[in-house]
Amino acid sequence: MAKFRKEGGKRLPAISTASLPDIIFMLLFFFMTTTTMKENTMLVDLDLPEATELTKLEQKSLAKYIYIGVPKRELQKQNGTEARIQLDDAFARKPSEVGTFIATKRGAMSEADQSKMIVSLKVDKDTKMGVVTDVKQELRKAYARKIYYTSKERTNKY
Repeated sequence: MAKFRKEGGKRLPAISTASLPDIIFMLLFFFMTTTTMKENTMLVDLDLPEATELTKLEQKSLAKYIYIGVPKRELQKQNGTEARIQLDDAFARKPSEVGTFIATKRGAMSEADQSKMIVSLKVDKDTKMGVVTDVKQELRKAYARKIYYTSKERTNKY
């Protein structure tokens, strides 16, 4: 009869780390492609109006956003309760700053894209039209003629 021996001297082989850099780069690539960068800090409360006929903005990189609405509750003590214009991460003191904002944004774009620039207005549905009209007049002076109004899709179509 044969005897079974136990060899106590054998050790498990070391785990191969050759594929570890590949795994790390694959995870890094995954997170880089799925993460979005925060564009602006919202300083105004926005309740967008509803619409039924919407078109999707194709090239978001060409869009520059202007937000119009009542300042958030924690900012109302400093900025009041009237509708304000937000350009990037700051309030505009007066509508004439919109022209400077557009000129700055247009200057940062490539020359081929400058003529394709789109201004997207995100306006609270309770905002008075006077503020929006002032912004539109300034956009006209700055030769920003492609204007989109951002809205959300109406859930009840009737």
